[in-house]
Amino acid sequence: MRGRIALVTLVVPDYDRAIAFYCGALRFELVEDTQMPDGKRWVVVRPKGGEGTGLLLARAANEAQAEAIGRQTGGRVGFFLHTDDFEHDFSGFVAAGVRFLEQPRTEAYGTVAVFEDPFGNKWDLLQPAR
Repeated sequence: MRGRIALVTLVVPDYDRAIAFYCGALRFELVEDTQMPDGKRWVVVRPKGGEGTGLLLARAANEAQAEAIGRQTGGRVGFFLHTDDFEHDFSGFVAAGVRFLEQPRTEAYGTVAVFEDPFGNKWDLLQPAR
């Protein structure tokens, strides 16, 4: 079997607020936003031009899910956004109000800086080394 990970679920407090951040500040594309019969929505976003893994934005449906928002990876960086133009994306994200937790740094694997989404999830913005 050949396969790939198509979607990763990210629990959020509100669909529209999540869409605004991911499709606004991070410039992702809204792939799908379908109303479900039970009042939920099937909301998928991914980086523009990307054909890889998307994020399924899932509104917390109970207290346990709400408590996990922003802590789904136990405080670790859980998401890695690759770029081919770090400076452009970093400055654009800063201008859009994205909160970086550190200044960009160069590592053996590339240029990286950790940022946080409005819900507390940590992300690496990463331009891999060539």
